Amino acid sequence: MTAIVTVKLLEYAVDRDWPPVVGALLFVSLLTAGYYYNLTFVQLGLFDLGVNRVGMSHVGVSLAMALLALLAFLTAVVTGVALDRTGWSQTLLVKLRLVLAVVLTQLVLTAVAPLVTTPAQFLGWVVVCAISLGVGMPTTLSLTIDFVPVRDRGYVAALSFFVAAIYPLEWSIEEFSTVLVAAMIPGAVVLALLASGRLGIVETFAEQHREFGTGRFCRPDPVSTWSLTFWTLVVLMFGVFFIDSLGFLRLVETPTYIFTSWQSPDLRVRLFIAFAHVVGAGMAGVLYTNFERRWLFLWVFGLFSVTHLLYTFDIRAAQAGDPSLLLPLFYVLAVSFYTTLNFALWPDLSTPETIGTHSAIGLGMAGFLATFLSTGVALYFQALEVTLFDHLNVVNALALLLFVSLAVLLYVRRMIVLARTGEA
Repeated sequence: MTAIVTVKLLEYAVDRDWPPVVGALLFVSLLTAGYYYNLTFVQLGLFDLGVNRVGMSHVGVSLAMALLALLAFLTAVVTGVALDRTGWSQTLLVKLRLVLAVVLTQLVLTAVAPLVTTPAQFLGWVVVCAISLGVGMPTTLSLTIDFVPVRDRGYVAALSFFVAAIYPLEWSIEEFSTVLVAAMIPGAVVLALLASGRLGIVETFAEQHREFGTGRFCRPDPVSTWSLTFWTLVVLMFGVFFIDSLGFLRLVETPTYIFTSWQSPDLRVRLFIAFAHVVGAGMAGVLYTNFERRWLFLWVFGLFSVTHLLYTFDIRAAQAGDPSLLLPLFYVLAVSFYTTLNFALWPDLSTPETIGTHSAIGLGMAGFLATFLSTGVALYFQALEVTLFDHLNVVNALALLLFVSLAVLLYVRRMIVLARTGEA
């Protein structure tokens, strides 16, 4: 653990140095939109579209989601490597223009989504969406080096998650489409102005990567793409996303839990969960900034283990009345921690020369590939009529396995360090 770190952006604000503050707010908007579109809209909206509107089977939709995951991942890797090798990852105007192209493509996709009525149209929509996601993932996250001071990455990531976690009241394709189109039109206009290169502030933004470019975990030595450290973190984050999606998608389909929490008709319940998001995001920002990454992963796996244990205990007890709000509270805290970690980790493992590749592999494999593959598995479990209790037992077993494995690895690592110190 390190000493409590102050917020660098506040220092800029006090000194009236506004470009870094404006840039950070712009980045929060982009990251919020990306999270909401890529995970909330695509994960939940496509399920509603494919199963409830187009009339596809759960297996058919799960195969389409697996295709989306694989195609988005491959596109992301190609895009990320290209950004680094061409030097575009250090060229702000190029990245802004790529993001603008992605936003315009996704704006059209979002607007036409409720009009999709056949499996062929659904599959075509998925393919175009996957390509746009793959281009957008590494490009958007590579903007971190242009807009966010290294010291503040945890706080900025936490703020982005909190804003994105405010869902519409009804998780339907029409609701998602309406909210996103309304938000994306003015966002596209702002991006077009920035990408034109005619605003003087863009030149200031373009120079900030010289100060903000080298991530927290790349000091004093950069982290190699092929290092054991990098791939260990990729595997751990893959596990986190897989566990979350596999459990949450089944809870979404369980009225007892979803309509007494995230989709409750009681406004007080939704306000409680919104407040939990605020608290969770704030805690996640502080913890990320002040603790080493291995302890953060341990807490995330521990929280998911406790969360799913609570759900399975509740099912086993078969209590009368509404489930306790303690269940969604723990879930919100776990999601707050790992989402903040995911947003901030990959830039902090990168330099301006590796930000594209690291973001592509990190977000692509540990985010999209894990999320949508687990979405496919969850839908397949439903098709097999696996009970809620058995489904959550599988999820919890995975969470406990990763938690215990990581704890053992940390213990072994500590013993090795102490042994070497004793020998010295």
